[in-house]
Amino acid sequence: MFTGIIETLGTIKSLEKEGENIHVSVQSTITNELKIDQSVAHNGICLTVVAINNDIYTVTAIKETIEKTNLGEWQVGDIINLERAMKLGDRLDGHIVQGHIDQTAICKSIEEVNGSWYFTFEYDRSLSNITIEKGSITVNGTSLTVVNSKINEFSVAIIPYTHEHTNFHTFKVGTKVNLEFDVIGKYVKRLHELQA
Repeated sequence: MFTGIIETLGTIKSLEKEGENIHVSVQSTITNELKIDQSVAHNGICLTVVAINNDIYTVTAIKETIEKTNLGEWQVGDIINLERAMKLGDRLDGHIVQGHIDQTAICKSIEEVNGSWYFTFEYDRSLSNITIEKGSITVNGTSLTVVNSKINEFSVAIIPYTHEHTNFHTFKVGTKVNLEFDVIGKYVKRLHELQA
């Protein structure tokens, strides 16, 4: 379980294919605090630490994860958002995040407004995911508030701190991102489906 509050950034140092899996090695300032078998969210994707070597650790992604996320497009040198799993008793500063990506989206526009930024994302509506105005959304693991919610797109407002301390500063129009929709919104949607 995560909160969507990004702890630090990591740099991808290597990507190695083994069958249908990809081993991702990440350099990060939190590596010395990690343990084998620990869960870490990488751009919102919950992956398990399988190896640690100095300031670099390795996680493994399976085929399903690669197909449902932007992980298959990662390259050596890419900057990714990192968050360790929350501890029981911690403050929930973001929202409840599972680290299970629902689908990807494409950055449609970036607008700077008086020192902040508005990012608009478009996603495939055929998977029946929804956003709710002023509801929560996780973009590349970052807990954000939805503005301008539409059928298959939404925007988020990014303050300078978030812009600098997440990989939002690397986004361009066309960047593919990971989305995890609000678990409470998914629950309400499913309840309505069952009652219909």
